[in-house]
Amino acid sequence: MTELAITWSVLLSQVMLGLAMACALYRIARGPRAQDRILALDTLYINAMLMLLSFGIRSANTIYFETALIIALIGFVSSIAFAKFLMRGEVIE
Repeated sequence: MTELAITWSVLLSQVMLGLAMACALYRIARGPRAQDRILALDTLYINAMLMLLSFGIRSANTIYFETALIIALIGFVSSIAFAKFLMRGEVIE
C-alpha cells in the first residue's frame, strides 16, 4: 500500500509541477516588465529541477539527481547575471 501511495504522490507532484511550469511560461511570454520575466525564468528553472528530481525518485536513477544539481548551479548564476544586467546595464565590469 505504501509503494502505491508513493507512486501516486510522485505522479501528482509531477502534474502540479507541469502546471507551475505552464504558468511560468505564460508569465515569461506576457510579463509586463523585464523583472517579471526574469522571476518567471527563475521559477521555471526551479520547477524543472524539481521535475527532474521527481523523475529520479520515480525511476530510481541517479543521473536525474546530478542533472538537477547542474541545472540548479547554472540557474543560480544566470539569475545573478540577469539581476546585475538589469541594475547596471552590463554584466562584466
